[in-house]
Amino acid sequence: MPVTPDVFAAERLLFTPATPNPGAISAIYAFPNDYTVGITSLGYQVIWAMLASRHDLQVSRLFTDCHESLPREPELLGFSISWELDYVNILALLEFLEIPLKSAERDRSHPLVFGGGPVLTANPEPFADFFDLILLGDGEILVGDFIEAYQKVRTADRTTQLRYLAQVPGVYVPSLYEVTYQDSTGAIATIQPIDADIPARVEKQTYRGNTLSASTVVTEKAAWENIYMVEVVRSCPEMCRFCLASYLTLPFRTPSATGSLIPAIERGLQVTKRIGFLGASVTQHPEFEVLLDYMSQPQYEDVRLSIASVRTNTVTQKLAETLAKRGTNSITIAVESGSERVRQIINKKLTNEEIIQAAVNAKAGGLKGLKLYGMVGVPGEEMSDVEQTVAMMKGIKKAAPGLRLTLGCSTFVPKAHTPFQWFGVNPQAEKRLKYLQKQLRSQGIDFRPESYNWSVIQALISRGDRRLSRLLELTRHYGDSVGSFRRAFKELKGQLPELDFYVHADWSTDRVLPWSHLQGALPQATLLKHLDSAKVNIERSLDKTAVGV
Repeated sequence: MPVTPDVFAAERLLFTPATPNPGAISAIYAFPNDYTVGITSLGYQVIWAMLASRHDLQVSRLFTDCHESLPREPELLGFSISWELDYVNILALLEFLEIPLKSAERDRSHPLVFGGGPVLTANPEPFADFFDLILLGDGEILVGDFIEAYQKVRTADRTTQLRYLAQVPGVYVPSLYEVTYQDSTGAIATIQPIDADIPARVEKQTYRGNTLSASTVVTEKAAWENIYMVEVVRSCPEMCRFCLASYLTLPFRTPSATGSLIPAIERGLQVTKRIGFLGASVTQHPEFEVLLDYMSQPQYEDVRLSIASVRTNTVTQKLAETLAKRGTNSITIAVESGSERVRQIINKKLTNEEIIQAAVNAKAGGLKGLKLYGMVGVPGEEMSDVEQTVAMMKGIKKAAPGLRLTLGCSTFVPKAHTPFQWFGVNPQAEKRLKYLQKQLRSQGIDFRPESYNWSVIQALISRGDRRLSRLLELTRHYGDSVGSFRRAFKELKGQLPELDFYVHADWSTDRVLPWSHLQGALPQATLLKHLDSAKVNIERSLDKTAVGV
């Protein structure tokens, strides 16, 4: 793998890296994908800047295609993980650095391997054997505490280091917890710390400051060329019952527009003319109009503005006009389904009238396209609900003729720490995706389905336990394909549960979950209440259907 100084030379930094002290901790901070992808990750940028701003650290960056000059004997190796299937690259990078893949095989000569990010915070268990430590939650408060604690045991033996670091809130050391199973192919029986000195539960850490993240580097080499990103909101107040982006990151946080966000935007405008507003529900910031008015000023006519995702009933003509004038051709909204019934089940507080009005406003404001995100296989969904999605899309096309319509559609995948974590993937989802494709493409609507087979693998990892580490290693050697997973399952038959156990089965609410010892934003009792509300909606709507209402 080459050192590519041209890539790093193209960067414009918005912070000043510290000069490391003599004897600074040598560290590598890795992103398990190409540079263009990794440097576009706002989370990776922010944590790298935090590390590089410390005088007690000497940090080098590592990507799958390039790296900075690396220390010969690093003490710490960190990974930021945003996508489950990047685990393949984690293993490849460990091998590149000549570090044993499994924590149990490392000794004092190897760095402590830690990881963070949404994938590991949600459910680290399939990857537990590969990491010495996992940071659960927001890096703004975790990283500093972790480094400070490491300093105190820097010269200690590995066992002492791990036991000490396990006392830091949010630092999870998988090797200090023992998992037992009802049998080799059955459910988990218990998850217990190895002794009374280790915390029984590890709690995700939540940053509650008034300033959110903004880009620390701008570069033409990023996947989003020269973009400066500003995190406008964190989490989402809507709390759709399947949504990891909402439930895992609660509470909903909105920094001051004038005190925090506009100063951040002004810093970005000093180095680029492309601004991106990030967040799960950007337009629900209570001062969003202030931001819109700020970006509408004449001096920013040459600035390109993009917004990650917009709450459907906040798509006004003014918003569309501002985006159109600032170089955006289309806007993205998440509707999940054309069925009012399904939206009630998932707690999507949205009507078809509001969806159609969003399209009308988008066109009136000068936007050329509207992209909608949908989902099939939602718990309680019937084929008639999928038919209503087709009807909704036809209705949008009729109401806003000439507006380019795209429906991106995924299969429901259960995620840890959400009310729908107990539901499995609906095997009918693949058939429903094909139905939507046939119906919508014949109407001239651009339909973009996500792969059902890869959704199955995503569900496997999102719901998996530690037994999957053997499967992941084996799969990697067979190649990066869905068939590789099935081949690995066949080879390990009798040593771990079948695919259906992890993916398609509905789980009882009293079972021990792989992440039961890890506390997310909400306690399980609250998730169960939200689950019960969904089930009530499912039963009520089915009763109405049965009597012809």
